[in-house]
Amino acid sequence: MPLRPLAVLMMVLAVVAARPALADGHEKDKRPNIVFIFADDHAYQALGAYGGYLQDVVRTPNLDKLADQGMLFRRCFVTNSICGPMRAVIQTGKYSHLNGFLVNGNRFNGDQQTFPKLLQEAGYQTAVIGKWHLGTHQAPQGYDYSEVLKGQGPYYNPPMLKDADGTGDNKQRTEEKHTGYTTDIITDLTLEWLENGRDKGKPFMLMCQHKAPHREWSPKPEVYETWKGVTIPEPQTLFEDYSKQVAPRGNQTMSLQKDFRRGYDDKTNGWAPGNLTAEQKAAYQAMFAEENAAFEQALPSMTEEERVRWVHQRYVKIYLASIESVDQNVGRVLKYLEDNGLAENTIVIYSSDQGFYLGEHGWYDKRWVYEESLRTPLIVRWPGQVEPGSENGDIVSPLDFAQTFLELAGVERPADMQGRSLVPVFKGDTPEDWRESHYYHYYEFPAVHMVNRHEAVCTKRYKLIRFYKATGNSKRVQENPGYDAWELIDLEADPLETKNFYDDPAYEDVRTRLHGELKRLREQYKVPDAG
Repeated sequence: MPLRPLAVLMMVLAVVAARPALADGHEKDKRPNIVFIFADDHAYQALGAYGGYLQDVVRTPNLDKLADQGMLFRRCFVTNSICGPMRAVIQTGKYSHLNGFLVNGNRFNGDQQTFPKLLQEAGYQTAVIGKWHLGTHQAPQGYDYSEVLKGQGPYYNPPMLKDADGTGDNKQRTEEKHTGYTTDIITDLTLEWLENGRDKGKPFMLMCQHKAPHREWSPKPEVYETWKGVTIPEPQTLFEDYSKQVAPRGNQTMSLQKDFRRGYDDKTNGWAPGNLTAEQKAAYQAMFAEENAAFEQALPSMTEEERVRWVHQRYVKIYLASIESVDQNVGRVLKYLEDNGLAENTIVIYSSDQGFYLGEHGWYDKRWVYEESLRTPLIVRWPGQVEPGSENGDIVSPLDFAQTFLELAGVERPADMQGRSLVPVFKGDTPEDWRESHYYHYYEFPAVHMVNRHEAVCTKRYKLIRFYKATGNSKRVQENPGYDAWELIDLEADPLETKNFYDDPAYEDVRTRLHGELKRLREQYKVPDAG
């Protein structure tokens, strides 16, 4: 019998076996539910379970507990460190150049194959609530229910697009106006769907996707109040000397020193989001008023270094306070699963679209292939399958999520998906032929933050990075095409990634091997010529 029909037969038998007959003749589907909780821009160093230089100030008790109950991944590498493109990768299981979503501002082609569509066909009920950010006019395809933020969405009082009339992927949507803190509201809607919106006779896949802690980092006043007086540890590279680095590092516009916007970013000058009620605005401005007054009084006599240090303290506090609210709401979801008998047969996955810089290299934002934005948090709890308190150091990726969800549902892996299922890794049985290297590609230049286009091959120890100029006839590209440069990182010799070993004769063999690996990965993933 040919392999593919046999695989299909085995899949069908597995699904049937998972549905024992009940006394009334109906079947109960025992395949696991999937709860995928997704933050936006959550740095792994801002999650207590990951340790590191911020571990004494980070407040993520619910996520830390989730890690204690499941598996924490140390090397979850993104493919393109920016929000929309990573969401498209997760939906499709394909790199940006194949799913068509390379940069923010692209529009996701919802007609293509996605994992939620395949789950629906396999009998799962699917829902997405919160941040979508894929630029689609129609309702997200492949979901039985969706209620999503418009675009980036605000931190307060979010208008959301909700499924209304229609069936299938031709649903109409209504705009629902909510009042309150967006992180709380997304969780409220998540719990409402779990309680009243789903068919409780079916397994489900639920995506609960937060806006936080994305810029502009607006915490709840009662949460931020507890951060006053806290001193945030500084990263060793807060004042990095870009003159000693490859040219792209010094020509970005994401520096805390020169690019962090007064008012909007640092919450000085009485700034507040424009969509607040009068009561919310008063509370928002009041939470910063005392600190801001002290800053304004001291500013004339501050050195530039002192000013940057103040900015760093303010930035990381509002960022961590935003995450604290995410953590509190993760706790609400976990409690609901426990209280309603769902925890034992539900796999809970927590992740983010990429990591983030909290002053490392003097930066905020993401985009680069350096550790803080390449690595994203990944925590998985699966009772009876994942060993509690375990850690994994394999190179995994959000590219793998689609196939993972499909295997959990007993669905055959589509041949054109480019990741690999993490199910055996969850069970502590990483295949012998698991990847030893990872391909990365960032395209969005010239654009906001001006991070040069680059591609890279990453191993557990090394990174070979190729920066390349943009091409095209646009005025913006003609005026600033970027730079051509190579960089070789050795994380063992230089974990802070401040040195370039590319021209070091001692690294000749490593450089040659990584060039070959970069070529191999480009062929494997069918990457068009760049630059």
